[in-house]
Amino acid sequence: MADVLEGNCLVAQSGGPTSVINSSLAGLITEALNHECIEEVYGGLNGIQGILKEDIVDLAEESQQTIRGLRSTPASALGTCRFKLKKLQDCERAIEVFKAHNIRYFFYIGGNDSQDTSNRLSKFSKEKGHEMRIIGVPKTIDNDLTGTDHCPGYGSVIKYVATTVKEIALDNEAMGRGNLVMILEVMGRSAGWIAAGASLAKRRDHPHDPPHLIYLPEVAFSPQKYIDDVKRILKTANSCFVVVGEGLIDSDGNYITTSATQTDAFGHSLLGGVGEYLGTIVEQHLGVDVRITKLGYAQRAAIHCSSQVDSDESFALGQAAVRAAVRGENDKMVTLIRSDSEQYSCDFGLCDLNEVANNIKSIPQNWINEDGVSLNFQYLKYALPLVQGELPITYENGVPKFVHIDKYRIGKKLAPYLIE
Repeated sequence: MADVLEGNCLVAQSGGPTSVINSSLAGLITEALNHECIEEVYGGLNGIQGILKEDIVDLAEESQQTIRGLRSTPASALGTCRFKLKKLQDCERAIEVFKAHNIRYFFYIGGNDSQDTSNRLSKFSKEKGHEMRIIGVPKTIDNDLTGTDHCPGYGSVIKYVATTVKEIALDNEAMGRGNLVMILEVMGRSAGWIAAGASLAKRRDHPHDPPHLIYLPEVAFSPQKYIDDVKRILKTANSCFVVVGEGLIDSDGNYITTSATQTDAFGHSLLGGVGEYLGTIVEQHLGVDVRITKLGYAQRAAIHCSSQVDSDESFALGQAAVRAAVRGENDKMVTLIRSDSEQYSCDFGLCDLNEVANNIKSIPQNWINEDGVSLNFQYLKYALPLVQGELPITYENGVPKFVHIDKYRIGKKLAPYLIE
């Protein structure tokens, strides 16, 4: 057992939100209030940017009703950012803020880039001699973090995607039109986990149900094969339902569609438009009608279609992060470890932040069928437990009721800081 470390804790959220990211926040706050060594529970607004600006709120002042309500509220209640710690001055400023407010525990809820930030801060705090414990909490609908069986947010996004596929497919069937190609574009920069989730829309023992074709970044895209795939489906069906991940690549490993000039703070190309690209191909070569749907932000905010399993695991991971830090763990990310038993369950583990930061977990090739456009039973066995259960949602005047934190700001102790 490590020595007791007394001081305040700070939690922040970063990157693209999920429908259950606030469940992890609620778990963190709930658990942190149970430990005497944690004197104050603070939140950083808009991720590391808010910390650099010393924009910090007192989460212990929030009502218990608000904390409970976080579990049924999507997006990032504390605000988010996409900001890379590039300058030495930024790292030094972060440590100054930690020291000024006696922050001894820091929790960052986020994906690959967020874990990179946590890793940098952990190493820099050691260099500066400021004793603290930093734990990352996984979050990403992309499900591409290494070290964990799956990521909070993934079960809910594929539940929503599969539901959307089933709904649109019934609409297509009802219209009774022939030679229709429906294309659904989903997120997924470097891995096809979200697109793969569309396969859950198929009924058991009905392999020809939509979606008929699923295109993943793990499989190099061939325009000619795509045309042949669509023609094959339309020979026996009135319509062809295609699901494609935004990060689709060609045989040279280049994105099919990308912005030549726009990147985010971490240097990632901004993606989008692959649905339109696939639509143009079949229009030009097959002369069929095409309809394109792009889920966009809706897929990561659809808490009305969230998984209860996903929400519960997210909350428990927040709790596990606090317990790990209190017992002395540092420079780690909490993880989910699937049991080997037939009945699904997960334990909680830890992995080193430097093993997670900027790495990508792809779909295993043996989970993808030889046709390259469908998933086999191994993926279904993996994914089905993650979408189970429906999250209870409170409604007001017929629409969901969400909570907003009151943001009780604490006083600033440092000079203003300009972020470039």
